Amino acid sequence: MNLNASCISCIVRREEEKIRPLSDETLKKEYMVRVLGLLSEHSGEPAPVASVYLKELGEEMLGATPSFREINKGYNRLMLLTEPDLREKIAAAKDPLSAAMRYARVGNYIDFGAMENVDKEVLEGLLDRALEEELDPGTYAAFLADLEKAERLVYLTDNCGEIVADKLLIEELKRRYPGLSITAVVRGAETINDATLIDAEEVGLTDVVPVMGSGVALPGTYLPFLSGEARDALTGADVIIAKGQGNFETLHECGLNIYYLFLCKCELFTRRFGMKQYAGIFANERRILL
Repeated sequence: MNLNASCISCIVRREEEKIRPLSDETLKKEYMVRVLGLLSEHSGEPAPVASVYLKELGEEMLGATPSFREINKGYNRLMLLTEPDLREKIAAAKDPLSAAMRYARVGNYIDFGAMENVDKEVLEGLLDRALEEELDPGTYAAFLADLEKAERLVYLTDNCGEIVADKLLIEELKRRYPGLSITAVVRGAETINDATLIDAEEVGLTDVVPVMGSGVALPGTYLPFLSGEARDALTGADVIIAKGQGNFETLHECGLNIYYLFLCKCELFTRRFGMKQYAGIFANERRILL
């Protein structure tokens, strides 16, 4: 899913907002000219890939990029506090796997890359209503059929905090399919508020399944940029669960058997899927029609 006009407009606006407080107008102009040049040069790649080059440019011209580590820790703690309640509701559900998937999907709200603000009250409301939002029945039936014959599943995580709900879903997958080999993949290094190995350890995911980094600080999963280990894990998987818009943007049309699970947060996705903001998507790569 390569850069389009909507993505370019959003990126340019955000980059200009980032430098607006600076007083050096010459620097600001030069920066924006180079931003436009990078977007032109990488227009044939997904937006998350362009973000890698923009981060390098920002560090070159503006200094170190602010770290999200404290934000990550805060949302990991917040979701860990909700974990006992979510675990209880999942266990009590008629279909615990379906319930766990809907909570994991709602956790995708915690995204500082797609949204300017993450509101804890909105998150709480989405979690409260998560079980009211159904999974697409046809996609869910296909997912269960694939799992029945699958040997290897790769779970591509997305954001901090959200990774707690991912852990609960992975635990449920292990209970329902004890013979299924599951590996989780996190980002290779810090990028926005995406989950890394540090987050996986903080929330206990590393105690549940093997976790590997993608090999790159990129807010998505772009096959040409992955480490050999991560790429081999993906191409050798029978089923892949990919969380978040960034994973969709970088993987759509790759041909692998991917089940996307995320919320529509930005205008591009609400228009593309014909959904309201924060509506949940559960779609299969081989069946999706866009």
